[in-house]
Amino acid sequence: MASDKKHFRNVLVIRLSVLGNVAMTIPVLYPVCRANPDTRFIMLTKMWPATMFHDRPANLKVVDFDVKEKHKGLLELLKLAAQLYKHYDIDAVADLHNVSGTWIIDAYMRARGARVARLDREKPRRRALVNHKSKEPVTPIHERYRDVFRQLGIEAPDDFTRLYDGRELPESPIVLKKEEGQRWIAISPFSSHRQKAYPLELMEQVIAELSKRENYWIFLMGGGKAEKIALRGIARKYKNVISMAEVKHKFIDEYALLGRCDLMLTMESANMHLASLVDLQAMTIWGPTSPACGYLGYNQVVEDDIQLDMECRPCSITGDKPCKFGDFPCLKNIKPEYIVEHVIKAVEYNAEHKTKATKSALARKQEK
Repeated sequence: MASDKKHFRNVLVIRLSVLGNVAMTIPVLYPVCRANPDTRFIMLTKMWPATMFHDRPANLKVVDFDVKEKHKGLLELLKLAAQLYKHYDIDAVADLHNVSGTWIIDAYMRARGARVARLDREKPRRRALVNHKSKEPVTPIHERYRDVFRQLGIEAPDDFTRLYDGRELPESPIVLKKEEGQRWIAISPFSSHRQKAYPLELMEQVIAELSKRENYWIFLMGGGKAEKIALRGIARKYKNVISMAEVKHKFIDEYALLGRCDLMLTMESANMHLASLVDLQAMTIWGPTSPACGYLGYNQVVEDDIQLDMECRPCSITGDKPCKFGDFPCLKNIKPEYIVEHVIKAVEYNAEHKTKATKSALARKQEK
């Protein structure tokens, strides 16, 4: 690994994956940009994830990538690489994905003299973990992202706090005013792989119990058509439960909401990582995957999460494999009352400490 800091004028950063994997680049990429202000970083990603890069450093340019239509296949990827090289004069590549599609872009840039560093996917360690031949965890993805920049000799500090650090979070016309004494909980019951989702009928029991507390407001997070229909039915049954799937919104609206919440209850999903971007505790329910797989949200704490100690876990790195028992006991055997107890404890603790912090800040302001 390179140890001497090097200067590059234009560094292409590549992550073309799903929303959660791209969200995890932000706590790494933003500090990298700020630590290297004389270098321009060009982030290449898919079209939808590209819209989440709010409050970005001045030297970060985000370029979206239409992998399904415009840039599908070898020829189109080579055309894209040529356009990027010509327009941005790329002299280094930080490949945070390391798959066949990015190798084509890497090869084009390397042939023109650019230096290339790639993500270590740690496949042997991943295989050993899910085959239960080793308990050694996979290196956290944020640390492996930073290592890519360090291979290039680029300074990569670990000092991200949250978006809009030191400033008020953005306002949103779709986010209610939070009244004093209210407790706001965001609940994200779905995941990109259904195998990672806590059974919805059990999650509804959690929501029903939490909604009995007069000062609790619950915001249900979801996106697809089926999710929208499911959440609509739940929201209509219980007091102070709102389905955000019913409201057309952008990432800035989601940041505004999550930044005012006291807790997020989530699966291992993109929302866990969005919570990290606004420094919100994400209490994650883990099933076939595990924090040991390397995808715990930035600055989230494993001890806050909910998971069963089972010999068969983890059985998959990404949660896309079938269960050998057929019904995912790692999830269905988690009792709703156990989740409710942990959520209430965490929410009350967080709300109390936020209140104390606010009062201290006001007192300091008055003294000045």
